[in-house]
Amino acid sequence: MTEDATRSPISGIVLMCAGIACLSLNDAIAKTLTATYAPLQILFLRNIIAIVPALLMALYMGGTAALVTASPGAHLLRGVLWTCAASTFFLGLRYLGLAEATTLVFAAPIFIVTLSSLFLKEKVGWRRWTAVLVGFLGVLVVVRPGMATFQLVALLPVSTALFYALLMIGSRLVDPRESPWTVMLYLVTFGALTSGVLAPFFWTAVRPEDIWLFVGTAILGTAAMTMITQAFRFSSASVVAQFEYTGLLWAILLGWLIWREVPDLATLVGAGIIVSTGLYIIFRERQLQK
Repeated sequence: MTEDATRSPISGIVLMCAGIACLSLNDAIAKTLTATYAPLQILFLRNIIAIVPALLMALYMGGTAALVTASPGAHLLRGVLWTCAASTFFLGLRYLGLAEATTLVFAAPIFIVTLSSLFLKEKVGWRRWTAVLVGFLGVLVVVRPGMATFQLVALLPVSTALFYALLMIGSRLVDPRESPWTVMLYLVTFGALTSGVLAPFFWTAVRPEDIWLFVGTAILGTAAMTMITQAFRFSSASVVAQFEYTGLLWAILLGWLIWREVPDLATLVGAGIIVSTGLYIIFRERQLQK
């Protein structure tokens, strides 16, 4: 692949949007499955099925060298965090609308900035701290603590955002020489192992008609991560990262088509605040890189 082909912003944007669309469909299927199966079982079966395509992708893109890691402990930690993030999100999907849960997960960049300052000692200026505070305000608008409409389960996707932020920061512990395909393979593998430890305690016999749904989550999830990973190879993070928020549009559309869910005004206002602060954080990161 030539340098020009490698750095193609349009290709990166298209891949990011396609990857987010697959991820949104994956979430919709997972929400359907949560009516019958425990989140840990869903995650375990999805990861087990996804190991084979992730392995083939790693071998195809990186050869046998992609199977070797110098950071097994970091991958194990990320596997635990991935299990926590996915489990809390799936459990939240059982009780919340798809758009509401997705909106709260988009608080992850806010947590990333905060945790980077606390644990990585990264310098965060007053502009980004202001964006963090405004973003938390957006979360409060959606969750509505202290009001009659408050639901404790709304804190589940907020927990997902926190675990996801820790997962992203945990990637700093992985040897930077490792390819993204190696990272993806070990995330799926350790995700299967960590979720498999507890899944038997919540096991429900899988109905034959649901098998294709589990296969669908594995295919869509793997395809999504592959395209999102490639998007960051084709274009800079500051360009493609902002298109992650197209997931909110998909969540609203799929929630309405499948469950006739219509986000209330507070959710829409909170979503606007969270997305705006997330975009501003991306903008500031781009400015600081320059």
